[in-house]
Amino acid sequence: MAEGCALVTGSARGIGAASAMALAESGWPVAINYRSDAGGAEGVAEAIGAAGGEAVAIQADVCDPDAVGELFRAAEERFGPVLVLINNAGMRADGLAPQLGDDEWERVLETNLSAAFRVTRRALKPMIRARFGRVVNIASVVGLRANAGQANYAASKAGLIGFTKTVAVEVARRGVTVNAVAPGFVETQLTDGVGNNGLLESIPARRPGTAEEIASCVRFLASEDASYVTGTTLTVDGGLSA
Repeated sequence: MAEGCALVTGSARGIGAASAMALAESGWPVAINYRSDAGGAEGVAEAIGAAGGEAVAIQADVCDPDAVGELFRAAEERFGPVLVLINNAGMRADGLAPQLGDDEWERVLETNLSAAFRVTRRALKPMIRARFGRVVNIASVVGLRANAGQANYAASKAGLIGFTKTVAVEVARRGVTVNAVAPGFVETQLTDGVGNNGLLESIPARRPGTAEEIASCVRFLASEDASYVTGTTLTVDGGLSA
């Protein structure tokens, strides 16, 4: 394992928290980023520490370009360069396209796509210097198949998948891989209420996924075992998009 750390954005709960725990189990010191849930982030850090790992909670709004720089400086001062980046921070503001306001559109695109671009841009230079890096973007099955009422969310996640492919090609010769995980319906605070529109009944597995199941895929893509996997999107959806 290279000398450095993992950074998981939006990791105070849900898929981000589970991914931070999984990476810590793999031996990575983890920077747990949060915007407002300090208690949740500290709880994740404490759980990692109790299990014998290393973690620190760092507050930063990844939509703020200046905060991104501070986030990386804090992680680097504590653990060294960020060599594993999980872009997990995200939000929803659902509504049918004719009723979506500009603010609802822009906030979702800024959080889910533009912030991931800025964080990735900051992470890549140290990764390229180290000739090792892992970027995993948390996309969504909604970026691959329609889900009425989520035009903004779908656009942001489809954009994230396209971004993943392009950056992967740009850095592949430098030992850096860039992949995406596209979860289906996973029971987290972010998806609260989504299953009420009949989505659950359309899943062949007939159940929602868990944050830990998504985190297992994140851990694989961040590992040495996935060194020849880049530019791909791993769909984890119980057969929803089959």
